[in-house]
Amino acid sequence: MMLTVNAYAATAATQPLTPTTVERRDLAPADVLIDIAYSGICHSDIHTARSEWGQANYPVVPGHEIAGTVREVGSGVTRYAVGDRVGVGCFVDSCRECGPCTAGLEQYCENGFTGTYNAVDRYGQPTNGGYSSAIVVDENYVCRIPDSLELSVAAPLLCAGITLYSPLRHWKAGPGTRVAVIGLGGLGHMGVKLAHAMGAEVTVLSQSLKKMEDGLRLGADHYHATSDPDTFTALAGSFDLILNTVSANLDMSKYMGLLAVDGTLVELGLPEHPIEVPAFSLANNRRSLAGSKIGGIAETQEMLDFCAEHGVGAEIEIIAADAINDAYERVMASDVRYRFVIDAATFDA
Repeated sequence: MMLTVNAYAATAATQPLTPTTVERRDLAPADVLIDIAYSGICHSDIHTARSEWGQANYPVVPGHEIAGTVREVGSGVTRYAVGDRVGVGCFVDSCRECGPCTAGLEQYCENGFTGTYNAVDRYGQPTNGGYSSAIVVDENYVCRIPDSLELSVAAPLLCAGITLYSPLRHWKAGPGTRVAVIGLGGLGHMGVKLAHAMGAEVTVLSQSLKKMEDGLRLGADHYHATSDPDTFTALAGSFDLILNTVSANLDMSKYMGLLAVDGTLVELGLPEHPIEVPAFSLANNRRSLAGSKIGGIAETQEMLDFCAEHGVGAEIEIIAADAINDAYERVMASDVRYRFVIDAATFDA
C-alpha cells in the first residue's frame, strides 16, 4: 500500500503552487522513508516551476533542500536507523557505474543524475521533491545531519551550502587565499560563511552597499559596490578565486580583471544567456573561467560535518506552506535574508 502524503505542486508555468497529494513508493530494500521537517526554497525551484529552464513535467512538487528524520528503513538499509536526522539534496539517484559516479562525483554522472523533482526514477515514476510531508529515497543518496545543526538551518546546506563548498574545496580556498563572492543572496551568504570558516580572506562584491553590515557580520573582511567604477580599478588583480553566485549576465572583462595571476572565476549562478568573455581578459594573468555544480554525496556529507564543526548554518526565514507563492515573489525581488525554509508540518495543517 503506497503512502499518500500532502504536498504543494506547480501545475502550469503561470499558475501559483497549490496543495495536492503525492504517492511515495513502497520501500525497496535500500530505501529510507523520511519525515520531512523543513524544505528550503531554492531559486532553481522557481525556474523549474515556471518552465524557465525548459518545459517542466507538470504537476511538479519542487524542493531539493530537505531536512528531516527517518521514519522507516528498508530491509537492506545499513547506514541509517529510525530516528536518524538526515538530509536530501538535488538528486536521489545516478547510474552508479560511470567514472564520475564511482569517483564520488555523482553530480557529473555521465548518464545524468535523477533529480529530486521533475525527473523520472529508475522505477519509471516521476520524482516529487521536498515541498511535502515525507519522501522515500535510496540510502546511498541520503546524508546524515550532525546533532549540533538545527534541521531548519541545515536544509539549505543541501543545495546552497554544497554549491559553494565544492568550488571552495576544489580550488583550495584557505589561509593565504583571497576569495571574492559576487552577490550576497541565498548562495552568496553561504559562500561568505564557508570561505571565512576555511580561513580565506573574503570580499563581497555587491551592486550596492545596502547589505554591507550583514556581509561583515557573516564573515566578510571587505565589501565593495560593483556599481562604483572605482571598485574595479582599486581591486584589479586582487583575487585568487571569484565565485559568481548571480544569474545575471555580467561584464566579464571587468570581473576577470579582478583576478590575480592564475586566478579563477567560477560560474555558479548560471545566467540564461551565453557568457561573453574577451580572450585578452583570459590571457592576461593566465586566468581561468570555470563552472561548478553542487557536489557528490560524500562531499555533501563532508560539508555538513564541516558546518557542524564550525557552527555554520544558513540564515533563514521560516514560512508556512501557504506562503510559498508569496515567498517566490520575494525571492524574485531579492527580498529575503537569506533563505526561505518551509515548515513541513504545515503541509498537513
